[in-house]
Amino acid sequence: MPSVNLRLNGASVRVDVESRTLLVELLRERLGLTGTHVGCDTSQCGACTVHLDGRSVKSCTMLAVEADGCEITTIEGMAAADGTLHPVQAAFKEHHGLQCGFCTSGMVMSSAELVKRNPGASEAEIRAWLEGNFCRCTGYHNIVKAVQAAASAGRS
Repeated sequence: MPSVNLRLNGASVRVDVESRTLLVELLRERLGLTGTHVGCDTSQCGACTVHLDGRSVKSCTMLAVEADGCEITTIEGMAAADGTLHPVQAAFKEHHGLQCGFCTSGMVMSSAELVKRNPGASEAEIRAWLEGNFCRCTGYHNIVKAVQAAASAGRS
């Protein structure tokens, strides 16, 4: 059984996995990080989005062994050690960018990469960036407002 060595939410982790184990399965079932959700198993919904070496990836279509040697951040690793929310998390809370919460972790992870890459993103650019993340509850208006607010906070 292969071993996977990761830097996970700032901590070094070594775990043996079957070669067919998906990254989302490793995170949720073996490591107990259940904030990363499984919505569709086909990479269509984005609920499983995590950061791999600083980039958003859908963990339901990536094998855990492919992440060997990488740095992974899940929604559990976004807040500061003292519990202070990441600016994107705070903006989602402040601007009601969630309803049931199922898609929220993936939305936050994707949005955090966008805010880092393009803090001046227009509404159209935000909507295009989030096309791979589905929310069945909100209509996206407050999600877009939250991303704009987080980007604005990062620029100031």
